[in-house]
Amino acid sequence: MTLLSICFIFFLLLASCFAEKAPFTSFVKDAVSAPQAGTYDYIIVGGGTAGCALAATLSESATVLLLERGGLPYDNPNVTHISGFQASLDDTSPNSAAQQFVSTDGVYNHRGRVLGGSSAINAGFYTRASSDYVESAGWDPHLVEESYRWVEKKVAFWPAVRQWQAAVRDGLLAAGVLPYRGSSLEHFPGTKIGASTFDRTGRRHTAADLLEYAVPARIIVYLHATAEQIIFQTSPERVKAYGVYFRDSRGGRHVAYLNNGPGLKSEVILSAGAIGSPHLLMLSGIGPSNQLLGHNIKVVLDKPMVGQLMSDNPMNAIMVPSTRPIEVSLIEVVGITDFGSYIEAASGLYHYGPVDTLAQSLAQLVNQSISERVDILSPQLSAGVILEKIMGPYSKGFMELQNTDPSDTPVITFNYFQDQRDLDRCVRGMEIIRAVVQSRPVSSFKYPFTSFESLMSLMLGLPINERRRDLTARLSMEQFCMDTVMTIWHYHGGCLMNHVVDRDYRVIGVDSLRVVDGSTFESSPGTNPQATVMMLGRYMGKKILQEREIQLQRKG
Repeated sequence: MTLLSICFIFFLLLASCFAEKAPFTSFVKDAVSAPQAGTYDYIIVGGGTAGCALAATLSESATVLLLERGGLPYDNPNVTHISGFQASLDDTSPNSAAQQFVSTDGVYNHRGRVLGGSSAINAGFYTRASSDYVESAGWDPHLVEESYRWVEKKVAFWPAVRQWQAAVRDGLLAAGVLPYRGSSLEHFPGTKIGASTFDRTGRRHTAADLLEYAVPARIIVYLHATAEQIIFQTSPERVKAYGVYFRDSRGGRHVAYLNNGPGLKSEVILSAGAIGSPHLLMLSGIGPSNQLLGHNIKVVLDKPMVGQLMSDNPMNAIMVPSTRPIEVSLIEVVGITDFGSYIEAASGLYHYGPVDTLAQSLAQLVNQSISERVDILSPQLSAGVILEKIMGPYSKGFMELQNTDPSDTPVITFNYFQDQRDLDRCVRGMEIIRAVVQSRPVSSFKYPFTSFESLMSLMLGLPINERRRDLTARLSMEQFCMDTVMTIWHYHGGCLMNHVVDRDYRVIGVDSLRVVDGSTFESSPGTNPQATVMMLGRYMGKKILQEREIQLQRKG
């Protein structure tokens, strides 16, 4: 072992003694306190699901700047506890943790706008990608395993499966989604209980918690810092990133430069997510030239595939009003079918007037009165939800610039069910849901004589999207899938590998610039991608540090 290696190991041991717990007051600051200019080894744009893991890892042996456009998750009760899940998504304030948008498909969606990103606003399900997915991505399986474990020490917990989740689990088994896998993080066909980023007290743990691994002396995180543009050096032979312009919440403009010392290659790394990363590339002059010129953006590099081949896994659901109280739960149980549909469940009190009104109508249809159980003047309904997510998907969409404001969401089209294979999977998945709803374990929650068709009508009457309802949707499962499609917030693509980035996540044709997040995924990993996106941040951080160590050895 060399003297340099011994010193490096000693430094890591020493640094770990001074690891800081959330909310990281020594290195997490509001961007208004940022200097007008600063220099760093790595500049990471996006303190989300991948960015926090990546920043914490790189800080082990380099100086890191992490720019996050949102605030802290720890002082927002809608983020920190499971009971605030729906309220967080419903918050339309300018600084909400979940930034709402509607795709051109007429589907409501959200972007994470908080340290921790979408891991701070999602349903918390934690499960790994399949071994086939890892192989197809070209990842080192040993480092993948190590990286997953590193993440799981901070954010993964086994849920206490209670009545509704247990009933759906047993209903899936009765419907033939076999075998039963028990509690597992692995992705295999069958029914299993996955982990959750909510602990058993209901407290949410996000990717921001991974900053507890960071070396405080080597990292600075600026909140409410909106990246406006990547700065490039251009020549006839090559384009090279060397900094980032960002603005604070008061409109002050700052610049961060890369520290490119002799023999060392520092980098700008985009981890702003499937919307934020391709969006910033385009605003910085890398993307389809016709779009850039249409918004008077100087073309640095014509790259037609930036913002293309985007996908969002469609979700369809059935709500089951309950005759008795049900626990508040998000995703815990999943049925992984052999045809590409994942069946999941959630439950609790739904605070929404139209749901209550329609539930009353449903009860009247079956000659039942729910007035004794639910106050019709109080929009609360005890209900369970069974949903399906389509794997893949095959259908692809695209992004278009709306304007040049980095705070605004660009125009997104996902083209749900454009590919018939996705629609076929939805229909088969809904038939599994029908069997689960009609199973003995789940039937014990339903109002007597409630038919599956009446539950379909209930969903068709809810304003869950802005799509037109066809009269045949009550009779055609295909039409029902198309009319009631929602997001499960697993959108990805826009900077796909071999189209925008190479196998090492470097932007093709640009030096010192990488993209490390879900925008590089062609399909969504596992039943929920967040575990794999956090893993990727750690994985690529280790890979980049290995490259840096080689550079240091050559320099020495």
